[in-house]
Amino acid sequence: MIRALLTTLGTLLLLAVIGAGGGLFIFYKFGQALPDYRQLADYEPPVMTRVHAGDGRLLAEYAVEKRVFVPIGAMPKKVIQAFLAAEDQNFYSHQGVDFTGVARAVLVNLKNLGSSRRLVGASTITQQVAKNFLLTNEVSWRRKVKEAILAFRIERAFPKQRILELYLNEIYLGFGSYGVAAAALNYFNRSLDELTISQMAFLAALPKAPNNYHPIRKPDAARGRRDWVVRRMLEEQFITPQEAAAARDAPLLIAKRDETQLVTAAYFAEEVRRELEDRYGEQQLYKGGLSVRTTIDPKLQAMADDAVRGGLQAYDRRHGYRGPFSQIGADVRLDTSPDWQRALARVERPKGMHEWSLAVVLGTDQKFAFVGVEDGKQGRIPLSELTWAREALEDQKRGPKVRKPADVLARGDVVAVSKAIPRDKDKPVPEDFYGLRQIPEINGGLVALDPHTGRVLAMTGGYSPELSEFNRATQARRQPGSAFKPFVYLAALDQGYTPATLILDAPFVIDQGPGLPKWRPANYTKKFYGPSTMRLGIEKSRNLMTVRLAQTIGMDKVATYAKRFGIVDRLPETLAMSLGAGETTLMRLTTAYAMLVNGGKRITPTLIDRIQDRNGRTVFRHDDRQCVKCRAEFWTRQPPPEQPDTRDQMTNPGSAYQTVAMLEGVVKRGTGRRIAAVGKPLAGKTGTTNKERDTWFLGFSADLAVGVFAGFDTPIPLGRRETGSSVAAPIFRDFMAAALKDKPSIPFRIPPNISLVRVDSRTGQLAVAGTRNVILEAFKPGTVPTGDSQVLEGQSWREPGAAASGAITGTGGLY
Repeated sequence: MIRALLTTLGTLLLLAVIGAGGGLFIFYKFGQALPDYRQLADYEPPVMTRVHAGDGRLLAEYAVEKRVFVPIGAMPKKVIQAFLAAEDQNFYSHQGVDFTGVARAVLVNLKNLGSSRRLVGASTITQQVAKNFLLTNEVSWRRKVKEAILAFRIERAFPKQRILELYLNEIYLGFGSYGVAAAALNYFNRSLDELTISQMAFLAALPKAPNNYHPIRKPDAARGRRDWVVRRMLEEQFITPQEAAAARDAPLLIAKRDETQLVTAAYFAEEVRRELEDRYGEQQLYKGGLSVRTTIDPKLQAMADDAVRGGLQAYDRRHGYRGPFSQIGADVRLDTSPDWQRALARVERPKGMHEWSLAVVLGTDQKFAFVGVEDGKQGRIPLSELTWAREALEDQKRGPKVRKPADVLARGDVVAVSKAIPRDKDKPVPEDFYGLRQIPEINGGLVALDPHTGRVLAMTGGYSPELSEFNRATQARRQPGSAFKPFVYLAALDQGYTPATLILDAPFVIDQGPGLPKWRPANYTKKFYGPSTMRLGIEKSRNLMTVRLAQTIGMDKVATYAKRFGIVDRLPETLAMSLGAGETTLMRLTTAYAMLVNGGKRITPTLIDRIQDRNGRTVFRHDDRQCVKCRAEFWTRQPPPEQPDTRDQMTNPGSAYQTVAMLEGVVKRGTGRRIAAVGKPLAGKTGTTNKERDTWFLGFSADLAVGVFAGFDTPIPLGRRETGSSVAAPIFRDFMAAALKDKPSIPFRIPPNISLVRVDSRTGQLAVAGTRNVILEAFKPGTVPTGDSQVLEGQSWREPGAAASGAITGTGGLY
């Protein structure tokens, strides 16, 4: 008897040694070349980057997986308990593998052999973390062994809370949801702390197989699995019997996630995306969970988009109609609604249509073109809405006048239309009246920024991002023409000249050397006006005066100012550059103008106010000044803290104001008179280049700087008499009228060293009794005119016998 007992004990001991040795061998064999579990210490799940507008609304999201990361400490306790009850009831007691759970699973599976019941698993949450983060989804006993080994190692390396945090933020729960927070939003349109016990239980039922418990396709299975989790929570005493009963009785209802209020600003958002990628890299942009607060003002952005589209459409209509998008064949019966609707539905909708509709011309008579619109309605285009649509010819010319609709449209034409706009508010047009529309070929951009901070409040980079993502505000380098001239005048003002300085407006010729033609710049009018004040030169955009002034002060100084104000980094020191021949971008030039109206202070344009990382730590601020007093927790009637002004002074504040005052004259009396219709204190300058290839208007109010560019992407002439005044200025005007509506009229701020003196606007001399055309001119101390002034003539090579004045023909130039 004793011998048999010893034999049995010896056999058991031998088996135990063999088992232990086998286990150690398996652990040694499979424990080699396993992934490094220590990487989980620094693991951060990929989280989307969210970009917000200045008012907090969402502008864009950038992500590989749409995941919301929630620290374990911020998760409701019952959410955690629901997952523990469903997935790992012994989570806080096992060391990575739950041997009790494994034994229970083996017994249950043996009991269910031969039945149709699904096999029961025993993977712990730690094992699932090991599989999800470090292993593949391969179904084999080898992977299970590796999973167990890694689970032991993870448990020794990390606290339980860290393991839970990784698990609950990583698991896939269906509906495109990674992590419980995203699932709560996508299934129930709720945050985690708003979930009911029933909803928590349903989410906890999903990790094993989300598709098997799809609440819409498989509602019975979904409810059954939810109720099982509720029962498990009750068994673990995480909830009361009353709570369990209420959870089981609750209907399983899916709530569509609220539509996010998106701000539409494609060009702005793309520029922000490029900046974030340049600053942090692609990995951080799409997986880093950045929170970005931008500078965009959605209301101003909508105004900018409308103004640019409206201005480009107005130019396009002045140069004729280029024809329909396509033609519906003669085999289609257009006199029956189903036929033309089906035919129109097969036409691919052109990009850049925005709010317009596609329509097919059903026929014409002497007064109307009859159209069928893509929404199924029929309407009429009156002749008055077609008179603009003369045939577009080469060189921006137009064909003969339109006398009847058939001169423009033919049966079967597929065109763009929109509701006709009343020309008189008191005379509404019939409901079925439409207007013919056309997508412009010309393009352009607009930038609006705060001149005191550099915050870009609106940016439109083109007519439509659907047509082209190329940003004309930041990427297009074009010649600014006369829009550059204010900086030539500013350089002269800093040298002691005044707005009343007389400059000769007469022929100017430069000998460029052997074999090269003489350079003869000319005014836009091809006329010469004799001695004129500097103010008049900028108001009327006189080329010859600008060239003489640049020659006198030196092109080296002009180049210095171009670089100082960020317009052109290396401006060639040739006189043609004083007329705006050096290429720049709209963003750069608008920023330079902003530095005039802010008193000559340096600003850096920015699209981003602040960037925070996934943990809420601020990693970038545009305004990097420290304000300790701004952090007061309570207001005890203390005055607002005053921040130091750390901006560099770029020019004499008096010179900056003198330039602003002269640019205000451009709006009142010069090439920018169209802008005066806004009825607010505004200043600015037109710009047009050779053969009207580029048009500009740059200007500002006291607290808003705006720049507009318009031209073809491949530079070609815009047509006769199409200048900055006719193309770009109306866009500026319309934007400013909308932006400043209902805003107080704020005059331009005058620095303390400036005196406003009554002078004769023609001669610049002090006004006396009987002087006509009196204006207030700005002078710095000691520069008020006291008598006759000398005329700045410059040095011009003149051919023998050439006239010094009169209307002679020049070769043109930038104006």
